Amino acid sequence: MTESMPKVLIVSNQMVRDEYLLPSDLERLADFATWEWLNLEGGEAFSHNDDPSAIQKLIDAASDVDCIVVGQGSSKINSDVIDRSKNLKLVGELEGDRFAERIDVESCWENGITTVDTTHGSSYPVAEWALALILVSLRNAGSYFRRIINGDTARATDKDFGYIHGELTGKSVGLIGCGHIGRLLIKFLRPFDVDIRVYDPYLDGEMPDTLGFVKTSLENILSGSDVIACLAPLTPRTRGMLGKHEIELIPSNTVFVNVSRGPIVDSDALIERLKRGDIVAGLDVFDPEPIPPGNEIIQLPNVFLTPHIAGVTAASRTRFFSLMVDELDRFFKGHDPLFMLSPRSLANRRGLEDTVI
Repeated sequence: MTESMPKVLIVSNQMVRDEYLLPSDLERLADFATWEWLNLEGGEAFSHNDDPSAIQKLIDAASDVDCIVVGQGSSKINSDVIDRSKNLKLVGELEGDRFAERIDVESCWENGITTVDTTHGSSYPVAEWALALILVSLRNAGSYFRRIINGDTARATDKDFGYIHGELTGKSVGLIGCGHIGRLLIKFLRPFDVDIRVYDPYLDGEMPDTLGFVKTSLENILSGSDVIACLAPLTPRTRGMLGKHEIELIPSNTVFVNVSRGPIVDSDALIERLKRGDIVAGLDVFDPEPIPPGNEIIQLPNVFLTPHIAGVTAASRTRFFSLMVDELDRFFKGHDPLFMLSPRSLANRRGLEDTVI
């Protein structure tokens, strides 16, 4: 029985082994596959390990496996590895590689090898925190907290932003980007009976109807939403996407939330817009990070700040591997994986024109 099981090679550093791979998930994996772990140290969280000795260890270990799962510490699964792995059918990325830096996907596809990733394991807490920042910002809760720590414990007045605009129910919410985080946030928003609009040039044509939202332009999102949530990945195409012109389109009494990446927004332009006092922002990310202690953004009363914590939870780390085991189980039972890396998904992540479907 054991001989007929697929062979899975997990390649990562010790940190990933200790913090991501739960014994219960390894037991689940062992129910349908044999597995080995290759310890490689090197590289960065978002890049591959290019040490020649590490590359050779990977090539040697992968010669007879059916699947390779890579994480932080792994060398790149490139044509050299693929050419020496005659049984290889699937390559999966756990986390930290949202731009396929550890997988040569084109070489995999040319050789009929399926590519998947479960980097969206952190999408759950990010979507939760996006909703939290929306609710906190609609009440401009940061201003109340500042008052209280400064000794002013008076209740809100009917002039406060939170009193006038504080309910989410029935509002229009505009999402900039609708990947895994956006789709989860849409699910979380449903009980609030909101009107959801989305700007995302990479959306599947059927998704708006399936999920019940309106696809529209970036200009319409910025100028016509009560709440704007930035969820787009940072790519060459999105860097600086929200500049002075775009920020000026945001009308008074709007809430702006960013849980994606700071450099998507022109920080100076956002600060100048916030200094007028007629919009409120909830920011988990900023440019630069960490925020310099003297930056004006810290002192603004209509801003709620957190230090890029949205996706950082213990549960999200173990979820990366748990979702991967689910993917491998599906694949080796003959089913299609749910989270395949495709030309469309890579075009999105790399900021390319969506010319490949």
